[in-house]
Amino acid sequence: MDANQNSEAGTGPAHDGAGRITVRDSRDADVPAMLAIYLHHIRRGVDPGLDAGVFETPDAEDIKRRRKNMQKRKMPHIVAEENGVALGYAYAVPFRKRPAYRYAVKHSIYVHNDHLRRGVGRLLMAALIDACAAAGFRQMIGYIDGANQASLGLHERFGFRQVGYLPSIGYKFGHWTDTVMMQRSLGPGGTEPPQI
Repeated sequence: MDANQNSEAGTGPAHDGAGRITVRDSRDADVPAMLAIYLHHIRRGVDPGLDAGVFETPDAEDIKRRRKNMQKRKMPHIVAEENGVALGYAYAVPFRKRPAYRYAVKHSIYVHNDHLRRGVGRLLMAALIDACAAAGFRQMIGYIDGANQASLGLHERFGFRQVGYLPSIGYKFGHWTDTVMMQRSLGPGGTEPPQI
């Protein structure tokens, strides 16, 4: 899960006087905005001065390819927009590639830095949970920076619970960072076999 989650609860449309924020399936036309949002958070999440050659950043074609691959596999890839402007996006990918894990997904949500705390993350989370449940997935997993209290709180409000903790797994800004693994059931979860 991206570290830039909004901390508001609830699932209705967000309003703040600027307009109505809606969530829809992503399109190729959204790729430039999604790439800009993603690159901002990737670059913000590493030490200043770190050689850009140390990590790979995607380009527009990478995002298009990933998006199309997810759609072929019936994985949700959604955008929150207001007045035609993408404010954030979210998607789910398989938790593991092996067939035994085909009913579990992990998710990511990215919100434009100028639109944090407006309900964008909340709307994307609600829509992503609904889309994953409707597609027949049974478990949803997120990885959150242990210091990101807003994102941890958002996950808890949406029924996620901590199922793992990875101490000192990352290093940025001169100190080690922890990662929290959170999970929630979708639909009947593990209480009954999947419909084949």
